[in-house]
Amino acid sequence: MTHLHDKHLPGPERGPGPGRILATVIGLVAALGLGAVGEAGAAPVDRAAATVNRLSDRAHGFASLAGGTTGGEGGEVVTVTDQASLEKYAAAEEPYVIRVAGTIKAEPFGANVVVASDKTIIGVGTEGELVQGEFHLNPGTHNVIIRNLTIRDSAIEGNWDCKDTDFDGIQMDSVHHVWVDHNRFSRICDGQLDIRKDSEYITVSSNQFTDNNKTFGIGWTPNVTTQITIDHNWFRNTKQRNPSADNCAYAHLYNNYVSAQLADGDPVWTYGNWSRGRTKMVIENSYYDGVQHPYQADSTAELVQRGSILRNTTGRQDAWGAAFDPKDFYSYRLDPAAAVPALVTRFSGPQEQLGR
Repeated sequence: MTHLHDKHLPGPERGPGPGRILATVIGLVAALGLGAVGEAGAAPVDRAAATVNRLSDRAHGFASLAGGTTGGEGGEVVTVTDQASLEKYAAAEEPYVIRVAGTIKAEPFGANVVVASDKTIIGVGTEGELVQGEFHLNPGTHNVIIRNLTIRDSAIEGNWDCKDTDFDGIQMDSVHHVWVDHNRFSRICDGQLDIRKDSEYITVSSNQFTDNNKTFGIGWTPNVTTQITIDHNWFRNTKQRNPSADNCAYAHLYNNYVSAQLADGDPVWTYGNWSRGRTKMVIENSYYDGVQHPYQADSTAELVQRGSILRNTTGRQDAWGAAFDPKDFYSYRLDPAAAVPALVTRFSGPQEQLGR
């Protein structure tokens, strides 16, 4: 199933690219009219047509394969405003669509909200929040959608490395068919999103990861199992794991925006994307602005990069091996890399139209 590409790999683009790419971006601006050019030099795009595409309620990428990911579709729709109700419906055996209206502050600090199979948890507009708590998916959980929420503030003052805690924003172990979409993660201790231990058929799209040390890790297993799609996410003021992918069978990253990296002078553990272990990673049309080590790979891993833009970056830009061809698995549309900053800043994170 894997398509082997030529070993000669294209390097990153250093600006808006050749005339063909620039013309495409200008055409998008003219057709969709978001206004002036963004701060990173990327032409803004889309306010009408892209809204329709970006807010689809159907999972894409790897989460759409092998039966797909539909969450609580067909189950009862409930609205929750307190921790007890959220925990009750999230852990139920039957399917539910759970609308989170307002801020839910988890007690005690760092408490887990266990999410069982066949659930959609979605914020109502931009109001749904889980504060100082974690969504936790136990081994065997499947068919879960977590969408349009703000998950924040389980960080512990003065505990930057979080080595003695395990307060994640979302943590999942040995699960399959999960879609994490349009959420905002902020100030979490330790991982904002941890996808662990042989999880399969995962898509992480249009999220904002902000103000964190260990942001988004994948792996913690010797098995090369996980298939994951990561697209249109914004990593801002984060330090490492943006993401780190260890022993992923297939990791497809495209149209992500990594900017304003939190730099504390660490020459090694401040980085963008890392293909670790025996991961096969493909990065396409992403945008790195002010990032140390934008993308790197272990000698045992493979990383193919094409079409990305690097601005004010330093350090490693590894690319070796053939990895895989994502189009052998699913169809997708690439946005021009030059359009990514405006597109992702506008359409990532919770959206007013969702969950209504």
